[in-house]
Amino acid sequence: MPPAPDQNAAAVRAAIDTFVRDHFHLGATLRLHRSALGWDLLRAPVNVALAPIHLVMALFALTARLIGFRRFGAWLMARRVMLRTSVAQRIEADIATDLLQGAPLTPRSQALIDNYTSVRSAVAEITTSLIVLTTGWLIFGTATPGIASLTPKVSGYVGHATAVTNFPLGQTLGGAWYGVFPVSLPVWTVIAIGVALAMTASIVTTFAGIIADPAQAHLGIHRRRLTRLLAKIALAEGDAPGLAPEHILARISDIADAGMSLLRVFRS
Repeated sequence: MPPAPDQNAAAVRAAIDTFVRDHFHLGATLRLHRSALGWDLLRAPVNVALAPIHLVMALFALTARLIGFRRFGAWLMARRVMLRTSVAQRIEADIATDLLQGAPLTPRSQALIDNYTSVRSAVAEITTSLIVLTTGWLIFGTATPGIASLTPKVSGYVGHATAVTNFPLGQTLGGAWYGVFPVSLPVWTVIAIGVALAMTASIVTTFAGIIADPAQAHLGIHRRRLTRLLAKIALAEGDAPGLAPEHILARISDIADAGMSLLRVFRS
């Protein structure tokens, strides 16, 4: 006698809960991120740069589907723009093994799993943006939603501190002097500091899941995403993966950062 639907649903819920516990709680995600110690450190900055392209292509795909070009929209949505990280590959493999019990993946199922891991990457970017925003607020007392708005603050601090330290008449007089006459840094110095901050942010993004995963596990977000993923895979037919709101949220900080930078340019 086949198991009742309620029994199947309970088994799926139990499998998802076990998967979340084994992958996304604090100890589990620390073990998971060992996979990032390698090529992921190089893939991370590339993926950060490619993320806006991914968003634009997804918006074009949604527009194409809305105006009736569903096949073209599905083709666009299926294009892989960002590099697949080792952490994502491990999660995808474990989903196939633990949740899908090794069943062969169709191209649509693989696309859905890819979309799930890309959403997780977008949340890592959101976490990094929150870290940058908090850092700017705590240290400089102003909102810094991204690296572009943080760079002038860090550059000014570094330039002022260096000039005061090297002032010929001592640091006390140096602080007074440069309090009246601000330090002017060469453009290449500001660019170098910006590049260094961007590289640091990409590394933070690589390991941001160590913070984001346990929080999402505690709030039940991972569980809900996995439940939706398995429900979509269970459908014989259906639409291609859509644009998750996390991708849009991850880009909001970039838009705010660019807007603040342009405002600063016009004010100067």
